[in-house]
Amino acid sequence: MTEAKHSGSNPPNWLTGQLLIAMPAMGDSRFVQSVILVCSHTEEGAMGVVVNHPLRAPKFADLMSQLDVSPSPPRRELPLGVGGPVDETRGFVLHSADWISDTSLQVDDTLALSANLDILQAVAAGGGPEKAVLLLGYAGWGEGQLDQEMRQNSWLSVAADDALVFDTAYSTKWQRALAKLGIDPGMLSGAAGRA
Repeated sequence: MTEAKHSGSNPPNWLTGQLLIAMPAMGDSRFVQSVILVCSHTEEGAMGVVVNHPLRAPKFADLMSQLDVSPSPPRRELPLGVGGPVDETRGFVLHSADWISDTSLQVDDTLALSANLDILQAVAAGGGPEKAVLLLGYAGWGEGQLDQEMRQNSWLSVAADDALVFDTAYSTKWQRALAKLGIDPGMLSGAAGRA
C-alpha cells in the first residue's frame, strides 16, 4: 500500500465541497471577488465552478431552444452564471443531490454537478433537482496548483451553504462568504504577505 502524497496535514481532497473565496490580492483578474465551489480536489488537480458571476444572456429559454430541449418554452427555468474561464461554451448544472444521473459528479451529500442534457430536459419538463443553477465554463487547477495557491493566501475556504451556492443575490456572495469566517472585507489588505 502506498501512502497518499499531500501538503501539510490536509488529505488530498480536503477542499472538495468547500467554497473558495478570492482574496483581495488575487493576481488573476478573472477571479477578483469570486466565490468558487470546489467540485473535485485530488492529487491530479482540482475543478470548481464560480457561483457569484451571473450571466445576463442568453436567457435560459433561448439556450434550451438552441439545444433543442423540449418543451419550449420550458416549464421551469434556471438562473444562469459564468462558471469559470475554462471551456466557456460547456454547460454544467450545479444542483441539489435529490436528483442524480449515472453521469453526475456527487460533490458531497447535498450537492452534485451534471453536464448532460438529461438534467436540462428534466428541468424543462418541470422536474429535476429542487435547487439548481446552469453555469457556463469552469475553473481548473493542475496537479498541486490549488494547494500552492492556498499556501500563497490567494484563497480562503469556507463550508458551502445553500444560500451562497444557489441564491441570486450575486453581488453580496463574496462579502457573505467572508462573513461566515468572521471577516470584514474592509479589513482585508490588497497586499499579500507572510508573517
